[in-house]
Amino acid sequence: MKTVDLDGAAQAIDAFLRALGHEPTTDPDLMGTGRRVAQAFAEDLLAGYREDPRALLAREAIATPLARPTLVQVAPIAIVTMCPHHLLPAEGSASIAFFGKQLVGVGAIVAAARAASRRLVLQETLGEDLASMVDETLAPSWVAVALRLGHGCMRHRGERASEASVTTIATRGSVPEGYLARLLSDGKL
Repeated sequence: MKTVDLDGAAQAIDAFLRALGHEPTTDPDLMGTGRRVAQAFAEDLLAGYREDPRALLAREAIATPLARPTLVQVAPIAIVTMCPHHLLPAEGSASIAFFGKQLVGVGAIVAAARAASRRLVLQETLGEDLASMVDETLAPSWVAVALRLGHGCMRHRGERASEASVTTIATRGSVPEGYLARLLSDGKL
């Protein structure tokens, strides 16, 4: 778990506002903003650093495997992550599917995806991390993770493409071609 210094973070936000020409000690709308922003990041937006997503998933793996492989799909999983380049949120959904004999509490898949996403992480890295986590923990024949996110850095600055989203797909094993085509067409498994 990463060490959090809320006072230091609040002071840094206040200094940031001052550097942009805003005085947080005299502007009534900005009083306390440094503390609120620091708490929002520490307690919510970056809360995933307080949990180990792999441990969440492993803890809910069911000891007795199935006699035959089955397809498990959990979607859509609402997620929010923070762009490490701009410190703006990217939000949308994850679809996670795997084909194997290992059972797991499906709520653990949701919890692990959310813990992995509430960090400073690029979308592509998040998808790869989730696919590796499911693959290493549950050892299925294949895994597919589709992420469809709207990026604050693309929607609210630069291009200002307010409706645009980005879809990435991470896989492990030999995912049937039909699944990949469906993922590319609608972002869902």
